[in-house]
Order: sequence, then C-alpha cells, then structure tokens
Amino acid sequence: METNIVEAGPFERVVTVQIENTALESAKDEAAKRLSKDMKVKGFRPGKVPRKVVEATLGADKLRSEAIDVALPGIVADALTEADLRPAATPAVQDLRDTEEGVEVDVKITLWPTLDHVPLYEGRKVAVATPDVAEEDIDDQVDRLRNQFAELEDVQHPVTEGDYAVINLTASLNATQIDDLTANDLTYPVGSQSFVPGLDDQLMGASAGSIIKYNETLPEGMGEYGGKEVTFQVLVKGVKTKRLPEVTNEWVEEVSEFESIEALRAELRSGLHEHKLASVRSEFADKVLEHLIEDMDVELPSALVDAEMEFQIHRFLHRLGEQEIPFADYLRVTGQTEEDFVADAKQQAERSLSVRILLDAVGESAGIEVTEEELQQAMGALAASSDESPDEYEKALRDSGQVEIVSGDILRNKVIDHLVEAAVPVDENGNELSLAESSPEVEADESADDAASENEE
Repeated sequence: METNIVEAGPFERVVTVQIENTALESAKDEAAKRLSKDMKVKGFRPGKVPRKVVEATLGADKLRSEAIDVALPGIVADALTEADLRPAATPAVQDLRDTEEGVEVDVKITLWPTLDHVPLYEGRKVAVATPDVAEEDIDDQVDRLRNQFAELEDVQHPVTEGDYAVINLTASLNATQIDDLTANDLTYPVGSQSFVPGLDDQLMGASAGSIIKYNETLPEGMGEYGGKEVTFQVLVKGVKTKRLPEVTNEWVEEVSEFESIEALRAELRSGLHEHKLASVRSEFADKVLEHLIEDMDVELPSALVDAEMEFQIHRFLHRLGEQEIPFADYLRVTGQTEEDFVADAKQQAERSLSVRILLDAVGESAGIEVTEEELQQAMGALAASSDESPDEYEKALRDSGQVEIVSGDILRNKVIDHLVEAAVPVDENGNELSLAESSPEVEADESADDAASENEE
C-alpha cells in the first residue's frame, strides 16, 4: 500500500503508512530483546531471553505491540522523506488497524507554520518613550552621590522614618537565644524593613535608652524558625540621622574625577542619556515585534504549542532545581496556582513560536542570510568561553547538529535589526524620534550649528 497523506489542518497532515507482515515479523526479534531486558527468567540473562519464551511469558499481543513500536519510526521517517515533509513536533499515532497485509497506521504530522504574507513593517510607526534626560533625573543622581558620602550624626529626638537606630537585639524561642537573629551595636535604617519582622514598627517613636520587647511570628521562608512565634528584645542605644554634604565645586572635586558641578552634571547627563537610549531601543524592538505579531494571520498547531510549552516548563523547573527551590515554594512565593503557571507557560510558548514564525517569514522575504564569516565569528566567541579550541568546539557543534541552532540565532538577530531599521520610532504625539547613538551635547552642538547656518542664509 502506498503512503496516503490527508490535510488535517493548515499545518497538520495525517500520514497513513503500512507495516507489512514481513517487516512486523522481523521487528519481533528486536522487540523480544527489548522486553527481555526487564524480565527475570531462570537460566537466562536479562536481554538474552529467547523470543518464544518472551512471547509465551508476556503474550503474543504484547510482543506484537512492541514490534509495531520498533518498526514504525523507520517506516514513518521514510514516508516523510519521500513526501518531503519535515515535522516540527514529534509525530503522534492516531489510529492502528489490522489488515491482511499487516498493520495500517495513521500518524499525525505537525508542520512548521508559514505566513501567506508578511505584515507591513517598512516605515511602520511605533510609539515609545523618549530618551530625554530631565534635570530632575540628574538631581536624583547627584542626591545618590550625596547619600554615598553622607555622615551620620547623633540626634536627641525620637526615632522617625529615615533615621538610624543604634540597637542591641536579642531573639529567643522558648527562652533559648537564636544566635542568627541576635546583634549588638547594630546601626539599623528605620523604615527599610530589612532585618526581622516588626522591628521597624516597634522602633518608630522610640528614644535612646528605650527597651522594647515584643513577639512576632516569623515568615515560613526563614529557615528552621519559619512559622514560629519568636520573642524579641531591643535596647535603643542611640538615634542618628544622615547629614548630606553640600554640593560645591570643592566637594565634587574631592569625591569625583571632575572639577566642577557643571562637569559632573554633564557626565551624569551623558550616562543617563546612554542608559535611556539603550532602554528605549530595547522597548522599540519589543514593540515592533508585538505590533507585527498582532497583524499575523496564522493558526498555531496545538501539538507545536504543547511541545514548546513542555520545553519551557522543563527548562524552568531545571533552573529551580539548580537553585534548590521546590516548585511548591515558588508557587507560594509568587502567589500562583499550578493552573496559573501552566496558563502563563502556554502564553509564553505561543508568543515564542509567533516571534520565530514572523522572523522566519521576514528573513525569507527580505533575503537575509547568515554568512560563513558570521557563523565562524559566533562559534569563535562561543569557543572562547569554553575550555576547547575553536576547531574542537566547532567540530563538537557540527557533530551534535547544533550549528543550525547557532545559525538560526544569528539569522533571527539580523532580522530583528532589519525590522528595527525599517520601522519608525515616534513619541506619544506621533513625532519621529532619533534613536541613533549620539550624546545630548553633540545633538545640541549640531542644532546650534544648523541654526547658525540658517541665520547666515
């Protein structure tokens, strides 16, 4: 019987193949070897039990079912190669039927989705935040610098938020001191909520010489004492407040490489502009992709979404395991249910697939390719972070079939750069923005030069 292929969806096919009786009979020998590995039969080593004994022990139906599993992958692979079909997910058996010739099997194949047309991106306007730096932004940076060089001075007033309390703190459970929660001469920033529960509230309004005693139930995450009620005693030894230095040219020269307030603010402006520019560029790239994905007309096959979702969940759980964080604890801390987590993973999987489909389509339509030089540079950079030589690393990548993954990553990055270059960033009022790399000072100088030229004309 010839292979029969039926369309089951935009990117799904049902391929019907035949396992001939002769192929099935041949596969039973391999199937018997597989099954015998888990069998304990007196007089035979595991994996060496004769086929007849395996069939007599486990039954003819069990051996036949295992034989189908042995024979089917190769037959399906040959059928897909002949039909020039490349599955994007693992083929799934839908139905098996006995025939006079053997077994007829329906296998569902999921193909990689393609777009009938690429969403318009040339000249597409996408609104983003402006990378402008306000004077308040620079003031905040100056204040941070002042805080770094601030000094603490003693005050006589009761503790208020923002003050520093110098304390001795003891913690005990059932009259036994807890060393990990005990500290002497601790200078504590009141309002920071950075040490033990309840401490900030208890310190508010206290004065030097105060002795405070209170009970507090510790959060579940606080080691062996989590969830238990602990007794705290606090001696307030003093109250301090932060004195910020005055911003003068002398102070700037003392604490930085600059000789004046103006020079310091100019450098801060340049750094902030560079940081904001990078942030806006990233925002712009994300929004361009989101806009184009919204315009895509494609139905994602459920098998592809499920496979991507399972991959992402597996990778995330592996990372949790490396950090020794139980999944149940992660759900509790994030306030999620398992259903919420799975729904979020599915949404991420759908977006990830949509982005890849979009980038593949744009790359093909724009004729974007990865050059051998680009591939070699990428593999060289990866090799530099490993213990292998570039040649050894490249060979390992090629042997494992991962060169295509590296090439795909390079291609998708090139396509994203192409999209960002072709789209137009605008502010909330629709005015075009320049996200080119140039400092505010250079832009100001260019504007002044332009104005001067216009006046000369």
